[in-house]
Amino acid sequence: MKISQLQQKIGTRIRDLRESKGISQQNLAAICNFEKGNLSRIEAGRTNPTISTLYKISQALEITLSELLDVESSLQ
Repeated sequence: MKISQLQQKIGTRIRDLRESKGISQQNLAAICNFEKGNLSRIEAGRTNPTISTLYKISQALEITLSELLDVESSLQ
């Protein structure tokens, strides 16, 4: 898998988890202390987030980092 594909899968996973919890992009960005545009780029797979950024997102979604990164289970 290419890095760009992985970024896309992680972004899709974040978006799906966020939507399943009924959290808007704006609210999640505010909780994480990010600009909405930054979160939008992460969800679109257009940027390579740091591990600390992914950790903040996982905490805001009230899941573990490993759950956030479990892109294999979301491929079906």
